[in-house]
Amino acid sequence: MHLRLVSSLVLILLVAGCSGVRTVAGGFGEAAAAPLEDVGLRRERIPTVLLQAQANPYDLRNLDRCSTIGAEITRLDEALGPDVDEPPAPDGRNMGDRAVDAAAEATLDAIRNTATDFIPARSWIRALSGADQHSREVQAAIEAGRLRRAFLKGQGMRFNCAPPAAPRWFQPTRR
Repeated sequence: MHLRLVSSLVLILLVAGCSGVRTVAGGFGEAAAAPLEDVGLRRERIPTVLLQAQANPYDLRNLDRCSTIGAEITRLDEALGPDVDEPPAPDGRNMGDRAVDAAAEATLDAIRNTATDFIPARSWIRALSGADQHSREVQAAIEAGRLRRAFLKGQGMRFNCAPPAAPRWFQPTRR
């Protein structure tokens, strides 16, 4: 079943264009290596800024100026990606390019699912290898980072800071 789906998606990408094939080729190794995470041989590294946020999300040491708050938010943005108040960046792609990219991502997902389906008793192996625990730790660090970023943007508003030290929509008042 999965093999037919992967084959069909690869065929669609070949017909659609080179960019989709490059996307799949570039992500194939990562998708095929997904079982390595299940058995604990490969782990996603948690960025230091997220570990610090997890340890103390409300820490305000050395964050008494707009520039330092903005710098800390920028570090969090680099680890987490853009905040929900950020508009999506214009990427210049047309509808056809987006369709090819979506097909490429679907192909990689199918490859990843096929690779992990070969592991018998996958949930047990993930539990025994510590992969489930690590996934929970990654998610907890991401949540702490998001909480810290929101807290810091609130502090930025309190200090009357301009973005990125405050939400994108915030307009500081003139003093």
